Amino acid sequence: MSQPRIAFLGTGLMGGPMAANLLKAGFPVIAWNRTLAKAEALRPAGGTVAPSAAAAADGADAVITMLEGGPVVESVLFDGGVVAALKRGAVVIDTSSAEPQRARAHAERLAALGIGYLDAPVSGGTPGAKAGTLAIMAGGAEADFERAVPIFSAMGRATHVGPAGAGQLAKLCNQVIVSVTMVAVAEALLLAAAGGADPAAVRQALSGGFADSKILQIHGGHMLERSFIPGGPAWTIRKDGRNILAAAREFGVTLPMAERANGLFEQLCAHGGEKYDSAAVLLELERMSGKRLGTAPDRLPS
Repeated sequence: MSQPRIAFLGTGLMGGPMAANLLKAGFPVIAWNRTLAKAEALRPAGGTVAPSAAAAADGADAVITMLEGGPVVESVLFDGGVVAALKRGAVVIDTSSAEPQRARAHAERLAALGIGYLDAPVSGGTPGAKAGTLAIMAGGAEADFERAVPIFSAMGRATHVGPAGAGQLAKLCNQVIVSVTMVAVAEALLLAAAGGADPAAVRQALSGGFADSKILQIHGGHMLERSFIPGGPAWTIRKDGRNILAAAREFGVTLPMAERANGLFEQLCAHGGEKYDSAAVLLELERMSGKRLGTAPDRLPS
């Protein structure tokens, strides 16, 4: 049996390596990106490049979106001709981060057209995207999930977490932990430096204990090096933070730590740090305290 034909829409920092891993697994991939040069990078690996999102989707068995957010996904799918180009029985897999209620609405609209839908946001950043080890949180019908498992397996580890919208909700849960931990790591390293300890040695001492985490290891390293060239830019954490707080209001829960963390990312972006790596939340804590972590110059995106 031939592999399903996949249209991959959005081949930037995350989507590019995700599509490359699908090609390595033997899937035929037709790629589109708003900046076509990013899609062209897949040609040496066997990818095909389409001039438009609709052209990529024409005749596809599955469409994967990795776009800026819910409004952009909606525009590309429904206003950009993608859905009109799809055949009945195809499945749309949205790996972007969006609002749970928008995911539920997309599922309903596509079901009326005989098209399956999975909201399947990912976690793991660009390292996970390149390594094919992303954590994938999928919401939607069980049958749609089962037929998408081989596709997911080329990109990472997928878990079916519930009906449509549940994938996006799981991603928001992930981002609560990420944003709060990012701030906690920055606070800890800044406290260590201000108190006279060697912050790099403190980070090493914490490794392997209860305070250890990928964020301590990866983003803590970026903070110590003052390297804020983006892997995951701050604006994406701010976007997810806004969605977290909207979901909290919808479901009637209070999330004070998530709210405070989001406030710091809002401030970072307001001070021009939208395109900095999310580890640059350290800069906001430094502004507030008048202290600085280390003496190295800041490495910032051009």
